[in-house]
Amino acid sequence: MASRRAVWVLWLCMVGSACGTGGRLPAGEPGEAVRTANPAARGLTDADFPRVKRLADGVYSYEQLRSAGDERFTTVSLFVTTDEGVLVADGQGSVAETERLVQTIAGITNRPITHVVIGSDHGDHTGGNSAFPRNAMFLVHPTSARVLEEAGRRGGAGTFVPAFDPVPERRELRLGGREIHILFLGRAHTGGDLHVYLPREKILFMSEAYLHRVFPAMRSAYPSEWVRVIERAQAMDVDVYVPGHGFVDSPRMLQRELEVYRRALLAVIAEARRLHAAGVPVEQAVQQASFGELEGWSLRASQAAIAIRRVYQELSGELGRYGGSLPGR
Repeated sequence: MASRRAVWVLWLCMVGSACGTGGRLPAGEPGEAVRTANPAARGLTDADFPRVKRLADGVYSYEQLRSAGDERFTTVSLFVTTDEGVLVADGQGSVAETERLVQTIAGITNRPITHVVIGSDHGDHTGGNSAFPRNAMFLVHPTSARVLEEAGRRGGAGTFVPAFDPVPERRELRLGGREIHILFLGRAHTGGDLHVYLPREKILFMSEAYLHRVFPAMRSAYPSEWVRVIERAQAMDVDVYVPGHGFVDSPRMLQRELEVYRRALLAVIAEARRLHAAGVPVEQAVQQASFGELEGWSLRASQAAIAIRRVYQELSGELGRYGGSLPGR
C-alpha cells in the first residue's frame, strides 16, 4: 500500500518514563523540543506524513497535514483497534485524506471500522466522512448533528450525512473488551464538542477543544465555557491528552501544553474584555488587539480577528446559555 510508506509508527511513551526529561526528546522524536505547530520549523516535510503514533496497546494517533492559506499544520485523528472492531475519533478534511486514514488502519488491523466519533463538526474533521463504512455507528452530540444535517441539506462536495447516534452527555462503550467513554464536557470550540476517554489507558482525545500551539480558533466557539471544559479535562485521571490540531508530542509535554493552551484562551479573552471595557468598537478592537507570545502561533493572522469578535459576542450575551447538565453541576 503506497500510502503506508509515509506512515511512522513511533514510540509508546507514558508519564514517568523517558518523557519526563525536562523537554529533552526521547530517541526518534526530532523537533519535539520546538514549541510550534509549524511542521517546517520542526524539520518536517510532506513526505513525513501521515504520521501514526502508538499511544498504548491498540491505541493510535494519526497526524495529517492540511493548509490554511500559506500555513501548514496537522489535523489529528485517533483510532482504537480491538478484536471486535475499530473506533475512529474524527476523520480528516477530504474524502481522499480520510480514505488514506482508512487505508492506514487497514494496514494495522483487519477488523472493520465499526464506530466513528465526531468530536468536531467542522469540515476539516468531517469533510471525508463518506470514506468510512456506511454501516458504522456515527456518535455525535445533538448540536453537531444539527450542524451536519444543515450542511447536508446545503449539499456540496463530499457531503455525507449518516444516521447519527446522539450523545448528549456521555456514552460508555465496550468494544472487544475495551472500555471507551464518549464525553461531552461542555461547549468549547464548536458547542457540540465530544471527547473520547480510555480509562484503563488514561488517554483523552480532545479533538478541537485542544489546539496545540494553534491560535484559539473561535468561529463557532464559546470562549469562557471553553476554558472551563479544559479545566474539567485537566481534573480527570489522564496521562495522555491528544489534541485535534498540532503535534502529538510526549505525554508530559502534551500535559504541559494543555495548560499553555488554557492560558492562551484566557489571554485572548482578557484582551478582548480590556478593549470592550474601554468602549472600543469591535472593528477597531480587531485592529488594536495585541496577544504577546501568541503573535507567533500558527493561524494567528487568520484567527485573531475572529476571536476578538466572538468574545465581544459573548460579552453582549449573543451566544446564549447552555441549558443541559455538565460535570460538576
